Amino acid sequence: MFERLHNFFAGRSPRRTTVLLTLGRLPKALELARALHSAGCRVVVAEPFRWHVCKPSRAVAASYQVTAPNSDRQAYLRDLLSVIAEERVELVVPVSEEALHVAALKDALPDGVALLCPSFRALARLHDKLAFARYAAGRELAVPATHPENTEAAQALMAAGDYVAKPAHSCSGIGVSLCRGGQRHQVGEPGMLVQGFVEGDHISSLSLLHEGRELVTVLYRGAVYAGTVAVCFERVDVSASVHAWIRKFCEGINYSGFIAFDFIVDAQGKAWAIECNPRPTSGVHFLEREALGRAMLAPASADSISLKPVQRMQWAYSTLTEAYASILRPPEFLRRMKRLFSSRDVVWSLRDPLPFLLMTPMSWEILWPAMTTDVTLGEATQRDIAWLSGGVEPQTPR
Repeated sequence: MFERLHNFFAGRSPRRTTVLLTLGRLPKALELARALHSAGCRVVVAEPFRWHVCKPSRAVAASYQVTAPNSDRQAYLRDLLSVIAEERVELVVPVSEEALHVAALKDALPDGVALLCPSFRALARLHDKLAFARYAAGRELAVPATHPENTEAAQALMAAGDYVAKPAHSCSGIGVSLCRGGQRHQVGEPGMLVQGFVEGDHISSLSLLHEGRELVTVLYRGAVYAGTVAVCFERVDVSASVHAWIRKFCEGINYSGFIAFDFIVDAQGKAWAIECNPRPTSGVHFLEREALGRAMLAPASADSISLKPVQRMQWAYSTLTEAYASILRPPEFLRRMKRLFSSRDVVWSLRDPLPFLLMTPMSWEILWPAMTTDVTLGEATQRDIAWLSGGVEPQTPR
């Protein structure tokens, strides 16, 4: 399938390849749409929200509102299959936390349709923070001690020093808290974990792999945060221990698709992986668009993907909001304003201006609950799509 798509770009196919993105509300979805469009594709978006940032983009040919997977997973998968058939889609690209739901389509897709992510089982093992930690430790890769909250090992870890309490299945920092040593964490929902706290520099990564072969890896760190979500982020060009960790991990898996990790690099320069996100992240904004688009279509024959000549990217509206939130702390206010004026916005494009100009109304289904309830911005973006409870593989739609 991927070779047939490659033949198209070599001039041996008269029809533009149609690609389906399974989310449109996030800036990284817009980045993927623009990348695929710049590579000559026709891009279609399926999104549970009626309005989203990709909808007014020149890079998007059509947008469909579909059932939210956390409302009715089977209806969501049927909706996707309907869009795939109607639009004659040839490649499906998951964008964010909906990836675990979308992975259930792998064996139900029509002939000639490819899915840019691994199987559900592969994704679930990496998304589950306990399963990931155990797997990485078994590969002799550095991860902090991680245990289920209700075990003796967890009690000993909590008594020994500072630790992090987190759900086994979560995203955008939902349910994560830092606790002091000896402080007993209030037992929360089932599936809570405790993880040893590592002091150091927080670095995130994003890689695109094909059958374990690394096409690109970019490292970056948050510069301004909205809660636990980085809204301004800067590239990290050198971190030998992080690159070595990723290389060793990827060499041992036959993985195709996007994969991301969060690391803490301690004072001795050792990289500790604290979790894995088997999906695209904000690191995608640092990748050169056309090369990224071509690599998604023909990964087997893709060369390495170059990075954009930019060091810092941001969601400018959110960075400005966070700057104003710190106005009573002058040093922090000035630091955030400096980041605002020295970073490139991920949404703005002179050739495709409407997503930026209409970002507030197009994001209203995210902004309204975040402004009027106790739901965080991260929760508002993920509440209807995130795989939060673990569980068994979703059934293939009939």
